[in-house]
Amino acid sequence: MKYGDILTKGIKVKEDSAKFFKNNKLKGKKLDQLFHAEHDKAFAKIDCLDCANCCKTTSPIFRDIDIKRISKNLRTSEKNFISDYLHLDEDQDYVLNSSPCAFLDHDTNKCNIYDVRPLACREYPHTDRKNMHQIMGLTQKNLDVCPAVIEIVDKIVINS
Repeated sequence: MKYGDILTKGIKVKEDSAKFFKNNKLKGKKLDQLFHAEHDKAFAKIDCLDCANCCKTTSPIFRDIDIKRISKNLRTSEKNFISDYLHLDEDQDYVLNSSPCAFLDHDTNKCNIYDVRPLACREYPHTDRKNMHQIMGLTQKNLDVCPAVIEIVDKIVINS
């Protein structure tokens, strides 16, 4: 299935999963185990470099330590890095000035700062975290962006 088709499938998965998670009492370790198992299966067959939709459409949060690490790698000051690439959002978090990400190589879908990328990028799409019940709102939002999240959530809803 093509990634565009998977994203279209995400619309239905989002509707079905919203009802499922609202009515289902899955929490704690059981929910984590379901997500982690499906996460591993999804990423065994999905290559993020075929898509890079997260880098094309969203912005991670840049923590102070991310800014420090990336600016050092780019051999620029933290102040210059912030002024060139970031702004404070409504939650007072640093995010990218625009999408797609300035560090995305559009020809290869590779990240030009991959080794020093922000923690939020390292953890994306957050489907292998503990306490998944605490980030179900974020998971629902990621259904609009990530084919892997669509596959993971779809399998959980279908198989549970």
